[in-house]
Amino acid sequence: MIAFDFAQLRLIGLQQAIAGAATQLDTLSPTTQLMRVSAVHRDSILVHDGILEHKAHILPRLLHELLALDNIFTVGDWIAAEQDLHGALWITTHLSPVTQIARRGNDGRRQVLASNVDTALLVMGLDGDFNPRRLERYLAIVLASQVNPVVVLSKADVADDVDGKLAQLRQRLPPHVPLFAIDTHHAYDVAILEPWLGAGQTLVLLGSSGAGKSSLTNTLCAADQTTNGVRHGDGRGRHTTTARSLHLCSSGACIIDTPGLRSWRADADADTLAATFDDIAALASTCQFRDCRHASEPGCQVRGAIDADRLRNYHKLLRDAHRIEETPLERIAARAKWKTVLKAGLERGKDKRR
Repeated sequence: MIAFDFAQLRLIGLQQAIAGAATQLDTLSPTTQLMRVSAVHRDSILVHDGILEHKAHILPRLLHELLALDNIFTVGDWIAAEQDLHGALWITTHLSPVTQIARRGNDGRRQVLASNVDTALLVMGLDGDFNPRRLERYLAIVLASQVNPVVVLSKADVADDVDGKLAQLRQRLPPHVPLFAIDTHHAYDVAILEPWLGAGQTLVLLGSSGAGKSSLTNTLCAADQTTNGVRHGDGRGRHTTTARSLHLCSSGACIIDTPGLRSWRADADADTLAATFDDIAALASTCQFRDCRHASEPGCQVRGAIDADRLRNYHKLLRDAHRIEETPLERIAARAKWKTVLKAGLERGKDKRR
C-alpha cells in the first residue's frame, strides 16, 4: 500500500477514483510516492508531488510494458515513483486513467492529448480563427471521451459581429454546452469560468494556434506563458506553446495547456461519434427508414431541420471513424473498388467523346 497526503495532491487534481486505485498498489519501498505527470519532453519527464516539480526517469521494465501496449506517458497521468540510493526518481507504476482525450493522426496512430481531465475548455477566436465546423469536431472528440466541454470564444474585445457569431453557434451547438465570449486577458471576464475551477478539478485547453489558450492560462493561473500574435496576412496563429504542460491555479484547480492542433480525427467509433450529435440522433429516430443516411432518402426527418453545413460535418466525422475501424485488407479492397469506379468513369467519358 502506498501512503500519500490527499489534501496536498488535491491541489494537482487528485480525485477519489485515482486515490482508491493508488491504495491498491503493492509497494515495499518506503520512498514510493504518488505523483502526477506535469510535462513530457523528448529526453525527460517532469512529475509533480503537489508542492514541487521533479525530473523523473522511467523504469525500463515499465517502459517496455507500455510500449508493448502502444501506450506512452502524457500530461495528467498519475504515477508511482521511488528514489534510488543516489536520489534519482524512477517511475515504477502507471495508473490507468479515468478519462483520456485523444485523436488519431493521419497515419491512424492514436495520440493522447491529456489524461484524467474533468473539463475541456474549447478555445476559439472570434477573429479569423472563427470556424464552427472545427469547433464541432473538437466538441465531438471531447464528448466521445466522456469529458465535459465548455466553449470559450476569445478576443471578444476586438472582434466584429460578436452577437451574430454567438447566435450562429447557439443554433448549431447542443443547448447543454456552455458558451461564453470573453477577453482572455482580463480577470473580470474569465471569472465567468469559476464554476469549473473548483479544488481538485483538472481542465485542458484545446484549440488552434493563436486562439488565446496561453493568454487564458496566464489569466486563470497567474502563469508566465509566452504569447504571440496572429499572422497579419491570414489571421492564423503562430505556434507559441510547443508542449503540453500542467499549471496550478490559486483556486485549487489545475490546467493543462496544449499546442495548437490543425488536424483533428476522432479516436472513437462511428456509434460513439453519432451519439455526440444528439440533435441529429433524435431526429434520425423518426426517419422513415431505420438505416437512413439523410442524403436523398424519402421520409428523412433530418434534412431541412438541421443546418446543412452541420450535417456535412457530421457525415465527414463518421467517414473518418469508419476509416479508422477498417482493417488493412478492407482499406486495400476499398482503394481497389474506387480505382475500378474511376477507371470505368474515364472509359465512359472517352466513349462519349468519340
